[in-house]
Amino acid sequence: MDGSPAIEVVTLPRIEAIAAAEWDGCACPEAASGRPVDPFTTHRFLAALERSGSVSARAGWQPMHLAARLEGRLIGVMPLYVKSHSQGEYIFDHGWAHAYERAGGDYYPKLQSAVPFTPATGRRFLVAPGETADIARAALAEAAITLARRNRLSSLHVTFCTEEEARAGAALGLMRRTTQQFHWENRGYGDFDAFLADLSSRKRKNIRKERATAQQAGEIIALTGAALQPEHWDAFWQFYQDTGGRKWGRPYLTRGFFDEVQRHMREDALLVLCLRRGRPVAGALNFIGRETLYGRYWGCIEDHPCLHFELCYYQAIDWAIRHGLKRVEAGAQGEHKLARGYLPVEIHSLHWIADPGFRDAVARYLEAEREAVDREIEVLTEYGPFRRGEQQEWQ
Repeated sequence: MDGSPAIEVVTLPRIEAIAAAEWDGCACPEAASGRPVDPFTTHRFLAALERSGSVSARAGWQPMHLAARLEGRLIGVMPLYVKSHSQGEYIFDHGWAHAYERAGGDYYPKLQSAVPFTPATGRRFLVAPGETADIARAALAEAAITLARRNRLSSLHVTFCTEEEARAGAALGLMRRTTQQFHWENRGYGDFDAFLADLSSRKRKNIRKERATAQQAGEIIALTGAALQPEHWDAFWQFYQDTGGRKWGRPYLTRGFFDEVQRHMREDALLVLCLRRGRPVAGALNFIGRETLYGRYWGCIEDHPCLHFELCYYQAIDWAIRHGLKRVEAGAQGEHKLARGYLPVEIHSLHWIADPGFRDAVARYLEAEREAVDREIEVLTEYGPFRRGEQQEWQ
């Protein structure tokens, strides 16, 4: 024994088992002087998911959050869930599940550190700043693995973590995975036209044509804060139901989630609507971080050419430029984003698997996958919309 004080890690069966100020002191200490880096790991966002019934054991996301204390002082927390499926994660492991089950194993339940339904990069080891950060991160990782072992869960997954966390997690023995998304980066543009000036002539003309076509659908407005009213969420719920029903069979979020956003997160939300003769016919919901605008959901009740591109991608870029944000993350997948100024970037996750043989097989797969993703990013970047001299600077 070295005489060092022991770190106590406890599980929280719901986010409201811990005070918001305590949780946020680890999750977003920077919010004391402004916006959080991202709103998704804040107490208010996770509570909105749970209070609305979007996240629950019945929904396949059973909260099992971790809180680490040193001599009574909270030094780290982790959003954590027991999962009975792989829906709503966006770092896909369905192939792993099928392979393990074909071999006679039970892949579910598993343990997942993530923000449900939110493919946005952010910290998952939410450690308080200072000298305890490294030991808190290690304690949370060890506690999550121990929780999986004791409950005979197949695996632990930490998805959409930061690159720094991925490196640190690998040093702790977790397997590192690399995938990719498309993000837009602000290079100090003064306005949307300055961004267009960086593009090749053909791409620039195409975007202008798409914007002109989309704006024939109706008036486009962007609402945040006090400008958001309950009737806007009534309209957006219709849009979200249509998209969720087509993509997932049923929407992940309940209607109550949007009521929670109206009550507690209006300043974090940006809702872009298209009004046709004064009636909302399409919309895109974004969340606002300190330096990043996060595109999350889109839907419509009328189809209009190019309107999806305008509301989800061009309006987001325009708003980010006008408000001095550094980037736009437009969600998972979508090579069609490439032609619209969004370039591929690496996305990181960490994984632990209980079964040694299966763990070795997954480790070999991840090594080959990383090489493939590196090549794909290189090729896609080469085909990006920027003028050749500019393209190299983005890499």
